[in-house]
Amino acid sequence: MGKKGNKRFRGGRGGGGQRPQRTDYTEVPKQNDLFEQYYNGLGIVHDSELDEFWNALRRDLPNSFRFTGSRGHAVHVQQRLIDHYVPEISGIEYDGTRVEPPTAIPWFPDQLAWQMTTPKNVVRRFPPFASFQKFLVSETSVGNISRQEAVSMIPPLLMTIKPGMIVLDLCAAPGSKTAQLIEMVHGGEEARMRDVVQISKRKEAGEQIPNGNLIKLNLATNGQEGDWSDDGRSTGLVIANDADYKRAQMLIHQVKRLSSPNLVVTNHDATMFPSIKIPPDGTSSGDHLKTRYLKFDRILADVPCSGDGTCRKNVNVWKDWTPGNALGLFLTQVRILVRALQMLKVGGRVVYSTCSMNPVENEAVIATAIERCGGSSNVEVVDISDALPKLQRRPGLSSWDVMDKTGRRWQSWRDVQAVLAEDDTETLGRLHEGMFSRLAETEPLPLERCMRIYPHLQDTGGFFISVLEKRKEIRTRPEGEVKKIEPEPSIIAAVDGIEIKTTNEKDPIARIDALDETAPPHANGSADVQSAAARQNQEIAPNKPMAGQKREFHAEADAVSSAKRLRMREPGDTIDDPTPEGTTDRQVQWPPPPSQLEASRPGMSGLPGPTLTRESQQRYMKPRPKQPFEEPFKYLPPDHPELESIRDFYHLSPHFPMDRFMVRNVSGHPAKTTYYTSALARSILTLNEGKGIKFVHCGIKMFVRQDVQSEHVCKWRVQNEGLPLLEPWVGEERVVELRSRKTLRCLLKEMFPKVEGEGWKQLGEIGVRVRDIGMGCCILRVEPSEGEDGFSERMVLPLWRSLYSLNLMLPKEDRRAMLLRLYNDDSPLLDHSKERFETKARAPPSEEISDAESEAEAAAAQAEKTQVEQARNDTILRGEDDDEDLEEDGVIIDPLAGESMVTRAAGGGSDTTMEN
Repeated sequence: MGKKGNKRFRGGRGGGGQRPQRTDYTEVPKQNDLFEQYYNGLGIVHDSELDEFWNALRRDLPNSFRFTGSRGHAVHVQQRLIDHYVPEISGIEYDGTRVEPPTAIPWFPDQLAWQMTTPKNVVRRFPPFASFQKFLVSETSVGNISRQEAVSMIPPLLMTIKPGMIVLDLCAAPGSKTAQLIEMVHGGEEARMRDVVQISKRKEAGEQIPNGNLIKLNLATNGQEGDWSDDGRSTGLVIANDADYKRAQMLIHQVKRLSSPNLVVTNHDATMFPSIKIPPDGTSSGDHLKTRYLKFDRILADVPCSGDGTCRKNVNVWKDWTPGNALGLFLTQVRILVRALQMLKVGGRVVYSTCSMNPVENEAVIATAIERCGGSSNVEVVDISDALPKLQRRPGLSSWDVMDKTGRRWQSWRDVQAVLAEDDTETLGRLHEGMFSRLAETEPLPLERCMRIYPHLQDTGGFFISVLEKRKEIRTRPEGEVKKIEPEPSIIAAVDGIEIKTTNEKDPIARIDALDETAPPHANGSADVQSAAARQNQEIAPNKPMAGQKREFHAEADAVSSAKRLRMREPGDTIDDPTPEGTTDRQVQWPPPPSQLEASRPGMSGLPGPTLTRESQQRYMKPRPKQPFEEPFKYLPPDHPELESIRDFYHLSPHFPMDRFMVRNVSGHPAKTTYYTSALARSILTLNEGKGIKFVHCGIKMFVRQDVQSEHVCKWRVQNEGLPLLEPWVGEERVVELRSRKTLRCLLKEMFPKVEGEGWKQLGEIGVRVRDIGMGCCILRVEPSEGEDGFSERMVLPLWRSLYSLNLMLPKEDRRAMLLRLYNDDSPLLDHSKERFETKARAPPSEEISDAESEAEAAAAQAEKTQVEQARNDTILRGEDDDEDLEEDGVIIDPLAGESMVTRAAGGGSDTTMEN
């Protein structure tokens, strides 16, 4: 936020839009009397701890980071920190004081999360830290390290996710927690696939396999448990959602390095997240199969909040904090949690979290949501006191008071009602009955099972987490009290009204307010409509958003009051419950989620619905203003000629599925990039196409088209992000094995080493193999081996064998990161492609390249550079963009070939190929 407060802060945990002006933190006094009075009066910590509590809040937050990716790879990167950089930093002194090295966060599993108290400016600018800083930057750039606040890592750890589970992250951006969820869903996948491949080879070699069941044999021999139903591939799914489109793109950028085909990113308001159709289970009798909707095993609701627990890193909290900040978000938080519970499987769990310490946003939300869902018999607060035993925490609050925006404290809703009866004061407009504690109830909820994290306990930020388990199917009661009866609007009229009101796509409150003015249905089809005036008095958001908010909200009371009213139901329109038979718990809010609205469209189903005029249809189908266009997801048939050429060239195992490849264009033709998704993701994208669900990302790039002159060479090269999934199933004919550290260092250090003539002899153990292997893309498999010249980690890398040279298909930043991690080498790379131009300059006229060829290559290279710069500066990162592509030098140029081939090394974007 600017010094004068003229720019809104975009969110404490990431945000989109214009970057706020940098604040000089030394100018912000870390004091706010009302802030301190409220929390001192709540008694959230013992009086003896108050000084320690507030002193911790005024200190800078330690820098924390997490090692990401598969556990095996993360451990190897972590070991480099332990063996090399921790000892190096331990001897550094700054301002006469010995610097504390990074330390592992004690409660995080396997020591894969670390924190450091040394200020960032010291690490960045003090020369002795240069090597460590370079390590952090390089590993972060390639996705092996994620900068993440320590308390933000807790909610995913409490979700107890196992491979094969279906998980939803409702408010996912910027994506750090989503990355944790993806890692858990894919846990052990690479090892499982390799086991299946080995057993398959044993079977093909004639070895007897009991019952022919590979999975049973593997479990019997290795004693492993996990997700084995798809030949070891993970069958789970993570759906990551965010209401803001730009933030959804930021989310994609954050998690794409994990290369998960089991990730779907959507762009919806979390309070109205749509129901997603899945294939029928085949148990229905007769020809009619019951419609099924996706239910989730786990849901993370890390909701928008006032963020006062982030005041250690967002110092603007100190000057901007007011009680109204929390009051304005209460209803939104309840709606998100209720929607999460509706979409949960029986026995599934929702983890609710905020970076706020205010009970109005925490315990009050939990209690209100459970009450709306039928009480503790339907939803249980799970005891998590035994989880993460080394994490210091405090129990949730059972009682609290509420402070209005003028600073008055209220003990109960009854006290507020008494004042409202005498004087309808405007200052109480934000207070709601659900904000108050329910200690006087006959069976109060065990809110002490919730978890509160305070800064002075383990030098963290403030945080709140609660785990809820769904015990039976629920049918939620309508929100608020019935005020008066109004004519019932039709479904289409409700949608039209929401579209009219949602003129500001950046503000999710417009959609919430529009929804609030619609009516919950009754069994007989009539509806009790809440008073619009009462709704408008419930201010959704503060006028000045807090620096710690996860989302940016705006007060829109004036806009709501002046918005165009819903078109009322016309004579002849009918309203029927759109819930398909057999889905008894789907009718949970009004209007229903967008996917259910499809049932009311003429011709979409056999269910009755209102009669639509052509004008109404056009309004209904019209895209929202300023909504970016998303290319459709089109799946290729397994027998597509391009897929058959891929299968034959790479000698893919029959165990690798060929029905999960897709492209993103209207024609459905594989022109440039081919993506791969999981089976469940394929079903969801196919069944819900055109159903109003805004899918913005799914799938990983598996192949990118590479134009080559030889007709015998496959024109599809393997992408690095898809290689871990593909490699176990690739035939040995396209595999090059390597065990020597010296040889790999040569391939990383030197770009386009020569193979023709006697050049292959300089490539060590792989020289003969790469000399004899056919042109095109192949797999470099780095196997672990003992000895000083061996590796402890297994790696697979894409390798391109051209006519005269060889090249690892890695961008420069990945090469540099691996050289630094494996060899402690940060010297410049050697690009042999430059030798071509020097050789040509000295060659006789008959051997010189033509001016046209030289100019064409220069133009192509400049075009690549321009595209890279534009991508880096673009604030809206599209799903196809890839950091691996953002290297102006990351091109495949065979410097010795008779033809000129220019294309991106890591794929994505537009491939540029030039031929003589």
